[in-house]
Amino acid sequence: MGIISTLRAKLSDPRLEGVDVDSTELVDVNLSILVEKPMIKEVFKEFYDLCIGLNKKLLNGKGLEIEVGAGASFFKQVYPHIISTDIKASSHHDRILDIQNMNLESQSVRGFYAINCFHHLPEPRKFFSELKRTLVPGGGIVLIEPYYGWAAHLLYAYIHKEEHFNSKQKAWESIRDPRYVMSDANQALSYLIFIRDRKQFEEEFPELEIVYQATINNYLRYLLSGGVSFRQLVPNKMIRMLKWVEYLLKPFERFIALHYVIVLRRKTN
Repeated sequence: MGIISTLRAKLSDPRLEGVDVDSTELVDVNLSILVEKPMIKEVFKEFYDLCIGLNKKLLNGKGLEIEVGAGASFFKQVYPHIISTDIKASSHHDRILDIQNMNLESQSVRGFYAINCFHHLPEPRKFFSELKRTLVPGGGIVLIEPYYGWAAHLLYAYIHKEEHFNSKQKAWESIRDPRYVMSDANQALSYLIFIRDRKQFEEEFPELEIVYQATINNYLRYLLSGGVSFRQLVPNKMIRMLKWVEYLLKPFERFIALHYVIVLRRKTN
């Protein structure tokens, strides 16, 4: 066992031992971890607030608001009007939804929210086609995804043994067994499409426009909390200090951020 594997095993939350990452059991375990750790819970609450704020600022029209790939999310607890969905059945979600083939009416959705979900899509073109169909004109999707900066590139290459970070992957697609939603995901997928191949994306899907991109400034708390997979590395009493340090480091965010947000909107004409 290499150094990285040894360190990962040592820091992993013991509640995840033996849990299949593609099983419905993972949602229950991750949710129990999330609600019991104030630091990571606060980080996700900031994600939810950001999603709602960007919807109000950048999106238009009337329709449903749906969280896709919700997993262990508590988004709906904070904003009860959100419809919580996932590709796997769970008592925590309102309905099952395959976002590459959505059982939704055309032009019925004002806003989708996807937090750490997009990079798990094996065929993103199918997803973009479904966005075109289901969004009302002026509606859109708020994506929160792994960032592609120096620190993120280094960290995401090793943090999860079931996922990888390959910014040199040529194709957007990574065809794999649909039963394995979490395994073998490329965390660099948003970079490939919206940064490296942005011109190609705009040519293939002219109905969808990228209207916003920005890094998210809670990376220290996200990392040191251990997220929903690892042990927390610092006590909760340090939360206020970490937020202050994150504020001071804001000029260096493009190098050290771990997540960023992208907003896609369906054009009105």
